[in-house]
Amino acid sequence: MKKLLMALLFTPVIALASGASVHLDKAPDVQGDKAALQSGARTFVNYCLNCHGTSFVRYNRLTDLGLTEQQVKENLMFTAVKTGETMRIAARPDEQKIWFGAAPPDLSLVARARASEDGSGADWLYTYLRSFYVDEARPTGWNNTLFANVGMPHVLWQLQGQQVLNKDHHLELAVPGTLTPAEYDKQIGDLVGFLVWIAEPDAGFRRKIGFGVLAFLVLLFAVAYPLKKAYWKDVK
Repeated sequence: MKKLLMALLFTPVIALASGASVHLDKAPDVQGDKAALQSGARTFVNYCLNCHGTSFVRYNRLTDLGLTEQQVKENLMFTAVKTGETMRIAARPDEQKIWFGAAPPDLSLVARARASEDGSGADWLYTYLRSFYVDEARPTGWNNTLFANVGMPHVLWQLQGQQVLNKDHHLELAVPGTLTPAEYDKQIGDLVGFLVWIAEPDAGFRRKIGFGVLAFLVLLFAVAYPLKKAYWKDVK
């Protein structure tokens, strides 16, 4: 728990250490699209959960996305036995320290922790996951234009393909992946949407409650104001 809290505290500091403003692409908002969130959950489980856990989220919360517990067990549970267990990583932390120099952080709150004056945490993640390029000077063979010298390899390279920096230091696709650029952007949008959802699964319900409270206050005002006028009409 102590290591998790430290990682969350220092995540935004690392992102802004240079003090320079960065351009972030706008992430699509898929919070109301259960099919997109289910797609994001599949991508997360298949490509991210090997290294990054979400210790604040249990598998049974995925039923909120329109999945049955049986579907969760059959298609999304590879590191747990019961749906009440948290989404823990498949690799061991000591192995990760050897491979990457440090254990990859828990992603339960990454969509909130990465928010800055440059954009939302979703925007940061959406840009980051589309900004890897081949760099033979790096131990993993990959680098990132948003997070320079990042220790994370490009685990989605087979989907996106291999990007390189051209002479103008802009990204260009040198070797296509199994997805077209538009398809890859869509899949990353779904993945980021899922990370936004797990950071606050009840956000949609909270918004509904908020709108309901505002509607009640409007109705209350509509009744109370005429009563007030009628009560004070003879008072001078």
